[in-house]
Amino acid sequence: MTGADPLAGRIAFVAAATDQAAEALARLEAAYGNAALDDARIVVALGGDGLMLETQHRMLGRNLPVYGMNCGSVGFLMNEFRLDGLMERLAAAQAAELHPLHMRAFVGEGPPVEALAINEVSLLRETRQAAKIRILVDGKERLSELICDGVLVSTPAGSTAYNLSAHGPIIPLGANLLPLTPISAFRPRRWRGALLPAEAEVVFDVLEPAKRPVAAVADYTEVRDVRRVEVRENRAVTLTMLFDPDHGLSERIIAEQFTV
Repeated sequence: MTGADPLAGRIAFVAAATDQAAEALARLEAAYGNAALDDARIVVALGGDGLMLETQHRMLGRNLPVYGMNCGSVGFLMNEFRLDGLMERLAAAQAAELHPLHMRAFVGEGPPVEALAINEVSLLRETRQAAKIRILVDGKERLSELICDGVLVSTPAGSTAYNLSAHGPIIPLGANLLPLTPISAFRPRRWRGALLPAEAEVVFDVLEPAKRPVAAVADYTEVRDVRRVEVRENRAVTLTMLFDPDHGLSERIIAEQFTV
C-alpha cells in the first residue's frame, strides 16, 4: 500500500458481539465512516482471534485484506487497538498471505463433507472411549494405530492455537510445513507428532468407529461420526492479514518460542 488517500471511504469495519468491540466500532465509524463490504478495499476487524477467523471465512474467494485490532482476550492475530492514525497504519501495514486447509470428511456411504480451515483440522473422540486412528501421508501408512483423545493438522498461522496447547511445534510463516500433532496420545505413548511438507496429503482412517466414534472439526465446521478424513493445503485460496511493521506475525511466532 502506497498511501492513505485511496483508502478514504473504502474501509469496512466489523466487530465482535462484545461491549468493548461495539464501543470501538462506534468511535471508528464516527472518525472514518464505514464502507459496505462490497465497496471496501480493506476490512478492519475489532475483536479477538475468533473474529479474525470468522472474518477471513467471510472473505473466502475475495482475498480482501483484513487488519485486526485487538478488542478481545487473546489477539495473537490482531494489532494493538488505537483510534488515531488508522489510515497511516493501514498504508504502512505488512501483508501475510496464508493458505487454508481443505478437509474432506466421510460419514457412512454418502458424499464427503468439505470445509476449509484457517487454523486446523482436528479429530476428537466423542465418548469416554479413546479414539483409534490410522494415519497415512501421501498414501503411505505412517501409523497403523494411534490411540488418543484426538489428532490435528495445523496451518503455520494456527500453530500457536490448539496445536500449541497440544504441545505441537510453532511454525514460522513461509516454512512450508504443516504440524501433525496428537492430542493426549496413549499409544504410541512416546510419539509427539511430525512436521510434514505443505503439499502433503494426510488421511485419517477411524478404527472401530461404532465403538469409538470420532468427530472432525475444521475451524467452525464439525462433522460427527466420521470414518475417514482427508486433509491437504488448498493453495488455490489465499487469505491476507495485515500487521503493523513492528508487530508482524512472523516476528510474533518467533518470539512466542522464547516465552518462558
